[in-house]
Amino acid sequence: MALNLDSIGKKLGPVSKDYNWKDVVLYALGVGAGFSDLDYCYEKNLKVIPTFSIAAIFDFLSHYAANANINLAGILHGEQDLIFHQPIPVEGTLTTKGQITRIYDKGEKRGALVVGESDTWHSNGKKLFTSVMTLFSRFDGGFGGENAPKEIFEFPDRKPDFEIEESPSLDQPLLYRLSGDVFALHVDSEFAEMAGFEKPIMHGLCTYGYSCRALMNSLTPGEPEKVRRLKCRFSRPLYPGDPIKIQIWKTDDHKAVWKTINSKTGEEVITNGIFEFGDIPKKEIRFDDQVAVITGAGGGLGKVYALELAKRGAKVVVNDLGGSRDGSGGGSSTPAEKVVDEINALGGEAIANYDNVATAEGGENIIKSAVDAFGKVDILINNAGILRDKSFIKMEPENWKAVLDVHLNGAYHVSRPAFKVMRENGFGRIVMTTSAAGLYGNFGQTNYSSAKMGLVGLMNTLKLEGKKYNIKVNTVAPIAASRLTEDVLPPELFDKMKPEFVSPLVLFLCSKECEETGNVYNAGMGFFNRAAVVTGTGTTIGDGENPPDIEDIIDNFDTIASLKNGKVYFELNEQVGDAMNAFNAPAPAEGAADDAKKLSSVAAIFDAMPEAFNADAAKDTDVVFQYKITGPGGGDWYCIIKDGTCEINTGITEKPTCTLIMADSDFVDMINGVLPAMQAYTSGKLKIEGDIMKSQLIEKLFKLK
Repeated sequence: MALNLDSIGKKLGPVSKDYNWKDVVLYALGVGAGFSDLDYCYEKNLKVIPTFSIAAIFDFLSHYAANANINLAGILHGEQDLIFHQPIPVEGTLTTKGQITRIYDKGEKRGALVVGESDTWHSNGKKLFTSVMTLFSRFDGGFGGENAPKEIFEFPDRKPDFEIEESPSLDQPLLYRLSGDVFALHVDSEFAEMAGFEKPIMHGLCTYGYSCRALMNSLTPGEPEKVRRLKCRFSRPLYPGDPIKIQIWKTDDHKAVWKTINSKTGEEVITNGIFEFGDIPKKEIRFDDQVAVITGAGGGLGKVYALELAKRGAKVVVNDLGGSRDGSGGGSSTPAEKVVDEINALGGEAIANYDNVATAEGGENIIKSAVDAFGKVDILINNAGILRDKSFIKMEPENWKAVLDVHLNGAYHVSRPAFKVMRENGFGRIVMTTSAAGLYGNFGQTNYSSAKMGLVGLMNTLKLEGKKYNIKVNTVAPIAASRLTEDVLPPELFDKMKPEFVSPLVLFLCSKECEETGNVYNAGMGFFNRAAVVTGTGTTIGDGENPPDIEDIIDNFDTIASLKNGKVYFELNEQVGDAMNAFNAPAPAEGAADDAKKLSSVAAIFDAMPEAFNADAAKDTDVVFQYKITGPGGGDWYCIIKDGTCEINTGITEKPTCTLIMADSDFVDMINGVLPAMQAYTSGKLKIEGDIMKSQLIEKLFKLK
C-alpha cells in the first residue's frame, strides 16, 4: 500500500458537526477537568476549553488519512498547531474545509509526514480556528520524496516559570474517546501490540488538552477566550496512568514555550510547545486604495455612507444633484460640496459630482469623474431617490415616470458604466437601495414601490453576470430618517431612525470581506434581517402531458399556495429545473434494483460511462460536465460531449458547461437509482453550478442503470 501523492492540494470538505454543551463538558472531563475547573464542566456560565475544537472536527481529520492512503497500523499524531480567531461558542454547528498541503518522506523504515491544514467556521458565520495537523506514518516512508525541513527550537536556559503536575487515570482514553477519536490504538490491546506497543496508549490530543488546561490556569486563568495559538510536537507515546508534568516558560507578555514530561520516566511526551495569548485583535474593515461612488450623497444615508467609507480609507465620489425632495426645480452644488469639505477636513479624499442619475449621460459622467480623478471604481452605492406620493388613481404619468427615472433607471444609468470598469478590474461591490414599500407595499406609493422592487430584479441578474468577475451585488432596504421621510414619520420615531444604524451593514456589503451576492437585507434602528422570495414545494397535477382543469387547480389550491418547506432560488434555471423534473418517476426503493447491475464505486461509474453513452442522443451537442465528488471514494472527473462522441478524463477542466458537486456515497446511490436525482437536488445533496438546464441532458446521454 503506497501513499497517494495525488491527494496533495485536493479540497476536502465541507464537513459539518452539530454540538451542544454536553459535548463541551464531556471533552473537559476527558482532558482531566473536574470540580477544580467547574467553569468547563457545569452548564451554568459554561466556558469552552479551546482544544475542544480539534476533538470536535475529528470526523474531518480522518479524511487526511483516508485520502493520503496512510497505513493505519503505523499512524501517530506528529504535530498540532491551532490558531484561534474567535472564542468557541458552547453550542452550534462547525463546518470545516481544508486540504493536504505536504507529504514528506523521512526515508525507508523512518516513515512519512502528512500535513493537513483546515479552517473551521461556526454557524454564526464567524471563522473560529485554523488547524495545521501533521500525521506521522511510521510504515509509509521511502518513496523518494522530499524530507521535511529541520526546525530549530530552544527552551530558555532557566527553570520553568510554571510547573503543573497532572495524573491522567488508567481509564482516561475510554472517556476521551467519547469526544470523537475512537481509533483502536487507544482501547484495543491486540491492535496496540500489532502496532508495536505493549498496551493501548493515551491519545496525544488528550495530553494536549491536559497541557492546554495547565497553560490557561497559569497564563489566562478563567479566560479561555484569550488563547490565540497552541502548537506542539508529539515526541513519545504516553501510557494511561502515567503522571505528567507541564513545564512553562513565559517569553514575553503574550507568548510562552512549553513541554510535557512523563514524570515516571522523565521522557518528553510533548515538546516544542508554543502558546500565544491575549485579547483578540479588533478586526477593522478598511477600504484603503478603493474608490467608492455614492449617488444622492449630499445628505441622509448617502452622506453617512460617504463619511464612513472615507474614514476607512476610501476615495469617494459624492454625487448629488442638489434638487428638491420631489426632484423638481434646478439643482445645487452645495449639498455635495459640503460633504466633500467634511471628508477633506478629516484627512480623506473626495470629489463632488452634480450629474443627474435620471439620464444616461448623467450616469456615464458620474463614473467618468471617478475614473478621471482616481483611476477606477470599486464600490457603487445606488442611493439617489425622490418621492412623489399619490394614490393610484391620482398618479399622473409624469409622477410615475419621474420616480422610476431616478430610482430604477438611475441605478441602471450609473451601474452600467460602473459594471464595465469593475469587470475590467476583476472586482466590484454594488449596493442597490430598495424599500419595505417595494418588498411589502405601501399605500400611495405605487410609483416608488414599483421602482424599488424593480431594483431587486436588476440585482438578481447583475449578480449572475458579475459572478465570474468577483462583482457582488446586494440590496438594502433601509429604515432610516432622511429628508424624504422627515415630515412623514412621527418626531419620536424619526429620532430613532438615524442613518448610522444602517451604514454598518451597507459598508460590509461594500467590502472585500463580503462574499454574499444577490441578497436583500432590511436594516434600521439596530434591527437587521434578510428578505427573500420564497417558493413553495408545490405539487404536480395531472399526468404532465395534458393541461389540468380549473377544477383540479381549485382542489389542490391549498397545496399550491403553501410555503411550508419553501426554498430560495438563486437563479431562474434552478426553478425551471425543478418544474421540468417534477414529473420524473420516483426511483425504486433501496434494494429493489438488480444488485448485479449496481455500480459499487465512483470510479466504477466513470469507467462505465463510455459504454453507457448514447451517441444518437448526442448529435449536435457540445457540452462539458465537471464532476466534483467529495469523500474518500471521490475525486474529480470531467466529461466532454461533442459531435456524438464522449471523452471521460480525471481532473479539473477550465470552462465546464456545468459542474455537479456531490458526496461519493450519495453519487453512487443516485446512479444506482436508490436516490432520485430530483430528491438529491432539492435536498442539497446534489449541487449544480453553471448552466443548470444543460445538466438535464445527462439522463438522455447516459443509461447507467
